[in-house]
Order: sequence, then C-alpha cells, then structure tokens
Amino acid sequence: MNTSPETRTIKVDSLARVEGEGALYLKLDGDTIQDLKFRIFEPPRFFEAFLQGRDFREAPDITARICGICPVAYLMSACHAMENLCGVTVDGQLRALRRLLYCGEWLESHALHGFMLHLPDFLGYPDAVQMAADHRELVERALRLKKLGNHIMTLLGGREIHPVNIRVGGFYRVPTRAELEALRPELEWALEALMATAPVLAGLEFPEMEPDYEFVALHHPDEYPFNEGRLRSSKGVDVPIDHYDQVLMEEHVAHSNALRSRMLVGHGPAHMGPLARYALSHSQLGPKARAAAAAMGLGEVCRNPFRSLLVRAVEMVFSCEEALAIIDAYEQPEAPAVSVEPRAGTGFGATEAPRGVCYHRYTIDAEGIIQDAKIVAPTSVNQRVIEDDLWQVVQPRLDLPDEELRLICEQAIRNYDPCISCATHFLDLTVERV
Repeated sequence: MNTSPETRTIKVDSLARVEGEGALYLKLDGDTIQDLKFRIFEPPRFFEAFLQGRDFREAPDITARICGICPVAYLMSACHAMENLCGVTVDGQLRALRRLLYCGEWLESHALHGFMLHLPDFLGYPDAVQMAADHRELVERALRLKKLGNHIMTLLGGREIHPVNIRVGGFYRVPTRAELEALRPELEWALEALMATAPVLAGLEFPEMEPDYEFVALHHPDEYPFNEGRLRSSKGVDVPIDHYDQVLMEEHVAHSNALRSRMLVGHGPAHMGPLARYALSHSQLGPKARAAAAAMGLGEVCRNPFRSLLVRAVEMVFSCEEALAIIDAYEQPEAPAVSVEPRAGTGFGATEAPRGVCYHRYTIDAEGIIQDAKIVAPTSVNQRVIEDDLWQVVQPRLDLPDEELRLICEQAIRNYDPCISCATHFLDLTVERV
C-alpha cells in the first residue's frame, strides 16, 4: 500500500530456510533509515540443558546433533574442552587426523554455500538449478567437491552427517594408510578444479563495500586455524581460549529471541568466519592457496563481505593442500585414542567452523558428570555485524525499488552463510508506505 513516497516500511515477516525463524524490518523516511532490525528467532533446542547430568564423554555425540552441515565443529570443540579440563593433549597422528576431518567439513560446507547458494547472486540467477542450465560444469564441479568432503567425513567420522567415530581423546577407529591413499586422486582433481575456477570467480562483479571490521578468529603461530589457537582480533585482542568469556558476552536484545554476542574488549562488533581467518592467518596458507588468492585479486586482507565467496574458495584450496600433506605424512597410530579420566573442574574449547569460532565451556564433577554447559555458535556472534552491514548496504541505495532493495539485503545476509540452509532466496517482502 502506497500512501506517501516519503516513508516506506519494508517488513520481511519470515525468512525461510534458516535454523529457526527470522525476519527483517526496514523503516525508511526519505533519505534516512529510521529503523532496521535483523531478527533470527531460534526455537528452543535446549542442548545446553540436555548436557547437564550426562557423562562428559557423551558431549561430542550430543552436540554433533546441533548442526547437520558442520557437526565436526561441535564434536571437536566439545572434545577439546573436555581434554582441556582433564589435562590431556591429543597430538601426533591423532591430531593430524582431526585436521583431516576438518578438511572434509570445510570442503563440503564451502562447496555447498559458495557455489550452490552464493554464486547465483553474482551470476544473476535465482537459484543453482536455473544457474545449471547455463553453467552446468560449475554446478557439477561443486557437487563433486561436496561429495569429496562428505567422503572424508565418512571415512574418519563413520558417516557424513552427525559422525559417530569421534570421541574424547581421539577416535574409536583410525583409518589405514591405504584408506587415506584412496582419497588422493579426488583431492588432486579438486586442487586442479579449484585453481581452474579461480579466473571465473575473479571475473565476477561485487558491490563495493569495505567496513572497518574487527575480525575475530583463532590464530596458531604455525598453522591455518582448524582446531587450536588463541582468540585473536585484528584490533588487538590476543588471549587464550579460556578468556573467551572475558572478550565476548551473550545478551538478549528486544527484537530477537536469539542470543547475540557483543565485544567486552576491543572495538567490535566481532566479525567471524572466512574473512577473519584469512586476515589474521594469511601467512599460514599453503602455496597453492596463496596462488589462488592472488589469481582472484585478493590481497592479504579482504574487507568486502560480498567477496567472502572468493575467500571460501581459497580455504577450499587450502583444505585440499592440507589433506594431501596429512596423507603424505600419515603413519597409522597404535591406538585410536588416548585415555581420558575425569576430574572436577571447568574446561574450554574452540574450533573454526566454516562460519567462524565455535566455542564450548563445560563444568564437570569428579565422576565426570556435566554440571554446566555453554555453547556459542559463530552465527550468534555474527548477527550484530550482519545488522551493521545491512545499514551500510541500505543507506546508499534508498532510491532503489523495493524489490531491488530486497535482493541486495538478501545478498548481504548470505555473505555470512549464517546457516547453510538460509543462503537461498528467502525474503517474503511486504511493503507498506505510510
């Protein structure tokens, strides 16, 4: 309904294909944004409550059910927290296998989001199905890359969704060298395919936008971060992971049922995910990943959230390089896990999910029974910066018709892949002009 050209109220009552329910509300008055609210309504899932009273060894299997796309992040963060609490270090080949498992998760998640859900935005298609009519090879390549990631997760995790072979202290079963060697042909193909795709991605046009983000990610002195590292930001934060709660605090906001995180130190809001990892750990990338970044015109830092598609492609190249290096050096360990005995205390763990830092904190008693649990998904942290991005996207485009404004807002949200299923065309737009 249009009653005045001056004021527009754009209501998006339901964001489909997200974990939970979401909405976007814009109130525009001429050349001014009067109000903007990005809301995600997460239904009660009670995972932290489910964990209370359970044996500490159950945490990985329970938390893996939080997400069907990045269960490894929850598995690994739970394992690291419990091992931290119990004074156990998992190293050597078991540690390497954990990194290989993460290679699989990054490959399948980045392939699905980057090529199937994000790329259509920049090639001008409403979805990957219609994109396939003109770019069949790209879509087939993406599906094959995702299949490779799923295969790695199945080999190490027992199955590709909610793996069952991971435990506190390691694995229930470790693969033979022959089983890992069987991955080599597809990994070598994937490297070539991704390098061949780099010029295609380099030719895409992206909206101009470069906010001064405070990037937050794990940082390791010798490795691109998967499982371990200090919590570091681009504006001076550098603390061990057991200081996480002193850096980021969850809180409620009136217009959303989802918990959000705000920075207690630094400048914030925190931006997590591929752009943050890339900015803080570019030097830890392998030579082919750095070559892919250069081929796509990326410097050592990328601040344009729309170009996160390119950084995800770089991380896929890195995942293939890392997987091949792990296979090259693999010697099957004598035992699939190290012994972990409970002790009373609080433990902290964090790993890098495809979307950013996945943080876990647990308190257990002397018998190993969980007394308290806290889990922070990266989407909880990124909600605030997504909303800030929307302000910056909308303000210079107030003269756009409502449909075009809706589309650019969709793209701005998809940049973060806040949940893999939300990165589709989801805004059911209602425009009311008052």
